[in-house]
Amino acid sequence: MTTTDHYDTISIGSGEAGKYVCWTRSSTLGVRTAVIEHKWLGGSCPNIACLPSKNFIYSAEVVHTAQKYAATGLLKAKDISVDMEVVLQRKRDMVKGLVEMHQSVFEKSGAELILGHGRFLDKHTVEIELKDGGKRVITADNIIICTGSRARIDDTPGLKDANPLTHIEILELDIIPEHLVILGGGYIGLEFAQTFRRFGSKVSVLERNSAILSKEDDDVSEALTDILKSEGVDFYTSTAISAVSGTSGSSVTLTGTHAGTPFSLTGTHLLAATGRLPNTSDTNLAAADVTLTPTNHIAVNAYLQTSTPHIFAVGDVANSPHFTHMGFDDFRIVRDFLAAKSPGSIPTRCTTARQVPYTLYTSPELAHVGLSERAAKRAGIPYRLAKVPMAAFLRTRTMDASGVGFAKALISNDDDTILGFTALGPRAGELLAPVQVVMGAGLGYGVLRDLVVVHPTVGEGLVGLFGGVPARS
Repeated sequence: MTTTDHYDTISIGSGEAGKYVCWTRSSTLGVRTAVIEHKWLGGSCPNIACLPSKNFIYSAEVVHTAQKYAATGLLKAKDISVDMEVVLQRKRDMVKGLVEMHQSVFEKSGAELILGHGRFLDKHTVEIELKDGGKRVITADNIIICTGSRARIDDTPGLKDANPLTHIEILELDIIPEHLVILGGGYIGLEFAQTFRRFGSKVSVLERNSAILSKEDDDVSEALTDILKSEGVDFYTSTAISAVSGTSGSSVTLTGTHAGTPFSLTGTHLLAATGRLPNTSDTNLAAADVTLTPTNHIAVNAYLQTSTPHIFAVGDVANSPHFTHMGFDDFRIVRDFLAAKSPGSIPTRCTTARQVPYTLYTSPELAHVGLSERAAKRAGIPYRLAKVPMAAFLRTRTMDASGVGFAKALISNDDDTILGFTALGPRAGELLAPVQVVMGAGLGYGVLRDLVVVHPTVGEGLVGLFGGVPARS
């Protein structure tokens, strides 16, 4: 091993946290870093997940809006239809631009991009099976595992043989499925359910729990169910599938029970959206003494260190909340930890008690941060509830989906801190940031209640929401 094969930091995988750590250390400190990537440059988000799916969602929203306005006479048009080849090419063009952007950042940052598959040989050594052939062995002082996760295909008889779509394959469809059956009523399943219903597919969602979005409050799942039903999405909750036959893309049949009675449903395409599995099986973690949790995620501490202290695990593979923005926060935790390795320095950023905001990109959007009512009740935390219909956010009355949804906030019964916030309505995701600032600073809800906010903006509705907080009991 020569010194030219040694790096300060390497990342196995080019996802959000890994790439940013290497980019930052190389560009700001001048140290040698490398990112090993075997397939998706930049990770899942720009290639096969967050951004491509939102691209499809936007295309579907345009079509849905045009069809709706044509039906009401606002738009003088007939026979508005979807060309999926155009939809697909629009998505591919965006992805191409994102990949080119990543290539440019690698060049400017000085971080080396190595295309291939990396596996540990020992705690400091990684062997790379290069994409263009051959092998390369490199060493590093710090190693980041950023290998992500994959769609879970469970062991239901016949399911794997049916070759179901995952979020990857469905984003490469150039046709509109006649009947799309979706296994799973979670975030991924619902976004695709609405999208393909708007494209023109018949859509059926099968969910094993008694309601979709089973971790959300009842008012959230009930409201979103009603919204999607109004667009023609069919739901089968309390459904257990015992067998699958046929092949997705032609004809596929699912049998089992629905609400305790025999059930059978046939569609043309099947999407599996029942969860994620960590990519931990093909990097030879044992050679680096990296231990796993019972769910096969990499075990980490609050600073994302593994059982081998100079090796970090970030993102999905470490079971961080499965959102790109949480991967970016993982980057900041590792960045600060490495910067604080000098004697006497103590890093303050860690995973303990950090905010986990998220948005479901249905139309209307669902946005949430902090405690839900369900979680507060389960933990025995008393709270005051402020809740208003989304129509109270006056700007939404000018938009599509006006009058649909609501916003609510949980306020501590002991002081005026905000415990949690949820909004279901147009542009709901844009409401999170101001609420998060107040929560993160430990300020009282009165900051938002007393704020002067531009009229008419969606954010203006926060003034009214927090103006309705009940007095302490």
